[in-house]
Amino acid sequence: MNFRSRLVRTLIPVLLGVLGLALVLVVALVTLPQRPGAAGTASGSGQGPSPTAPAPGAEPGAEPGAADPATDPDTPGDATAAATSNVYFPGGFYREPDTPADAAVTRLRAAGDTASAALVQQIASQPTAIWLGDWYSDALLTTLVKRHAAAARQQGTTLVLVTYAIPNRDCGGYSAGGHGYDTYLAWNRTIVAALGGTRAVVLVEPDSLSMLASPKCAGEAAKRLPLIRGAVDILRAAGNRTYLDGGNSNWLTPSAQAGWLTQAGIATADGFFTNVSNFYPVQAEQDYAGKVSSRVGWKHFVIDVSRNGRGWLGTWCNPPGAGLGANPTAKTGAVKLDALLWVKHPGLSDGTCNGGPAAGSWFESYALDLARNR
Repeated sequence: MNFRSRLVRTLIPVLLGVLGLALVLVVALVTLPQRPGAAGTASGSGQGPSPTAPAPGAEPGAEPGAADPATDPDTPGDATAAATSNVYFPGGFYREPDTPADAAVTRLRAAGDTASAALVQQIASQPTAIWLGDWYSDALLTTLVKRHAAAARQQGTTLVLVTYAIPNRDCGGYSAGGHGYDTYLAWNRTIVAALGGTRAVVLVEPDSLSMLASPKCAGEAAKRLPLIRGAVDILRAAGNRTYLDGGNSNWLTPSAQAGWLTQAGIATADGFFTNVSNFYPVQAEQDYAGKVSSRVGWKHFVIDVSRNGRGWLGTWCNPPGAGLGANPTAKTGAVKLDALLWVKHPGLSDGTCNGGPAAGSWFESYALDLARNR
């Protein structure tokens, strides 16, 4: 046998062995489990939750192929703790039972109008803030807060409250009212006592600071600002998280809003809120709030997204064409943005405008349009 033949016979087994080892390595690599967050997995984009709504006629999270909000922690969904919880809202948001939206769903289903019931269910299924105002007597306020605090404890969720009783509220405008200057802080103490140690997130007095720039509020700041600082002290001393009025992206400039927040004691509050009961898009609000935050020590903020799905439509009062915004979530993907909330209750009238009933009343045709226009 010549040298070449012997060399071939020697190399063939070696080459076959190398090829076999390579095949084993390829199979092993293909079958390795994929790293969480790698391409092809549901990792966050840092853009916040998608505003895409369920198709009309389907309940949130029920469309075929959708992620289940009860098991997917990054999916805003049906008020599940997994979808909404973070360190500022442990357990997720408290969902109030037996709301006007719940009652409407029950009535529509009983009447056989399942399509309308499914639309309103998009509202009924989501958590909304609890508004506390001077329309409650102290006794009724105590009963109400105790009931919601107990329900939140049972749910294991975070109660989100809105205080709305600042003296000379709206400086005599459409939302006129409020407590007296000498009773307002005692009213805040009543809320704290009724909470009974249950920690809540409190949005302190929407419009109370932004309104101070209006000529009709001339002279009000000297009396109002100390009351807001006092309310924050009372609420925070009991372990509650507080956010102050940050207006919205189309009201005051970031510098002007930051000035009022500074005077109101934002340094001792946890942050501020924007867009309450208004319609401006999330990105516009987040950009504006970031500018305000940079001027007040980089404080955190939350945004009301209850009805901003179609943006500003020319009026604040039951605007035709408005749509629901993104579902509430504390999984925002942004460092300073603590949550997207439903502060205004979708489906409740802003007042007797554009065919609406009295402010705060259930406006069913409007609620249906909000869901359709999402």
